[in-house]
Amino acid sequence: MDKMKTKNNLFYISQTILLLFVSSLAANAQHDLKNFPLGKSPQEIGLRIATKFIESPHARQNRIIYPEVCTWLGALTFTDLSKNKALSTQLTQRIDKLIQEEKSLIPPQNHVDFNVFGSIVLEEYLQNKNPNYLNLGKQFADSQWDTPLEIDSKPEKIAYLNQGFSWQTRLWIDDMFMINAVQTQAYRATGESKYLERASKETIMYLDSLQKPNGLFFHALDTPYFWGRGNGWMAVGMSELLRVLPKNDSNRPRIIKSYQLMMKSLLNYQTEKGMWRQLIDDPKSWEETSGTGMIAFAMITGVKNGWLDKKIYGQAARKAWLGLVSYINENNEVTEVCEGTNKKNDYQYYIDRKRNVGDLHGQAPILWCASALLRK
Repeated sequence: MDKMKTKNNLFYISQTILLLFVSSLAANAQHDLKNFPLGKSPQEIGLRIATKFIESPHARQNRIIYPEVCTWLGALTFTDLSKNKALSTQLTQRIDKLIQEEKSLIPPQNHVDFNVFGSIVLEEYLQNKNPNYLNLGKQFADSQWDTPLEIDSKPEKIAYLNQGFSWQTRLWIDDMFMINAVQTQAYRATGESKYLERASKETIMYLDSLQKPNGLFFHALDTPYFWGRGNGWMAVGMSELLRVLPKNDSNRPRIIKSYQLMMKSLLNYQTEKGMWRQLIDDPKSWEETSGTGMIAFAMITGVKNGWLDKKIYGQAARKAWLGLVSYINENNEVTEVCEGTNKKNDYQYYIDRKRNVGDLHGQAPILWCASALLRK
């Protein structure tokens, strides 16, 4: 009888250990940012979207503007991190052709939506060390702070400059990507601290002006709506700055506090499918992909860098990625993408925005997320 009891006890112990092991694996899988189901890995999804971009013509025939820049930047970082030399070469050829044969498409340096172009030429420099791209990229970064020849006769632009801010300041949350992207890239390329000082000072001004007690951001001072992609721009802008801002930088505690407050708030609004909505806090608004992709990028980046708790935010980020990739159709186009959106103090304006398919506003964040998932 004693032997029988011993065997039974050993059996129950072994089953308990096995159950605990399986439960542990299941729990870890919920916040795992490395292993994904077949067809949904960052390598597979990134390859599909990057190839789609490379095979497509310029989005506009008269000028490169920010949605194409954002997608181009994502393609550059993804192909570099995935070590896809063939696609990297094609991207280099694309930018070489632009600089040498399509100069008329290069945007002017007179608006945040245009100056962000500097981020892709600086990325090209970082990957291939072509000094021509360094010089061009610095021009786009520096011109955000240099006094322009024509300043639209707007005294507020001069006022911003006199306070040490960019003359391109609008206090729209979109700006926090457009400014931070090119300034952080310039820092990566040169190591010059002035670029981080600019971006940090500008970011804190936007935080003080637009972040609300719940951690989310109004689109602009006179636009009291928590627009999904707008908050996405802010989340990515802070993440990109925090990735390069030294740990002992005096501005870092203020920025990371606001970033973490935002991420905590966003957890409350993630849908069952892993998405965030067109108006984040409005359960009647539709699930939107571009904002979801940007927020997912910010959470992935936070988990990877130790700014966010892995178990909580890793689970949210994984859920967002898996939800997001379900919106990619058979033509490698992201669906349910909010069209380009200006600010407007009108609730219905945001609710009624057109839902685009294949819009680069939605293609770009997929590549950013794929890149973030591949980073160590």
